[in-house]
Amino acid sequence: MSVFDGVDVRGGPGDGPVAFGAGLGARELLAAYRRGLFPMPAADEYASAYNEARYEPAVGTGESSLLPGGDDPYALAWWSPDPRPVLPPGGVRLGSRLARRLRHRSPWWTSADRAFGEVLDRCAEGRQPVWLTEELRGGLARLHALGVAHSGEVWEGEELVGGVFGVAVGPVLSLDSMFHRRPDAARVAVADLGARFAAAGGRLLDAQWDGPHIRSLGAEPMPRARYLAELAAEVPVGPLSGEALPVARLV
Repeated sequence: MSVFDGVDVRGGPGDGPVAFGAGLGARELLAAYRRGLFPMPAADEYASAYNEARYEPAVGTGESSLLPGGDDPYALAWWSPDPRPVLPPGGVRLGSRLARRLRHRSPWWTSADRAFGEVLDRCAEGRQPVWLTEELRGGLARLHALGVAHSGEVWEGEELVGGVFGVAVGPVLSLDSMFHRRPDAARVAVADLGARFAAAGGRLLDAQWDGPHIRSLGAEPMPRARYLAELAAEVPVGPLSGEALPVARLV
């Protein structure tokens, strides 16, 4: 049994939170991602009060669910956008300019799951609003220990210059956030992690939020019903390779 069992994800809002409340433990996070939900904690009490004022009518009509757990349910929102921006894991666009740079003796190399905690920290730096809270990072770290949450890293020598992290459920890898300290390093991190996921048998990268940058990577909108069907598909996916690899293999 899960606290999300009664949540109507298919019929929930596509442009607002599907549910509020519960917690950010590993069990709750995994149950949510398995149902096509991802969390957005409120940055502070003012953001929580905004959620309550903005979305309480939807909760009152049953359009959104209010879940048990937590002193302030509106401090934690669960989203499932419709449509959902997705892309094939082996088909992330790098662009011709970046491809030429990577092909000609780039100093970068890549890895996976080598620096998960550091990638989380870098993704949280300077972001407003603050959604990657300490509590969420703790839950994600536990999922990483279970082999469910993964990070992709781009290195220049021994310096981490780009990264991305997400949660894998069956054939879908849901990408939560990315960062870069060099131009295009985040794009390379997504392409590399996607290639590793494809090699393991994965079928879909979920970018969660649509936008110009995500579209530039090759993402296309997918109706939520189809996305949920892909998420539930019984596809064998093996372990992700964490091997250190040259970026030139991506072009």
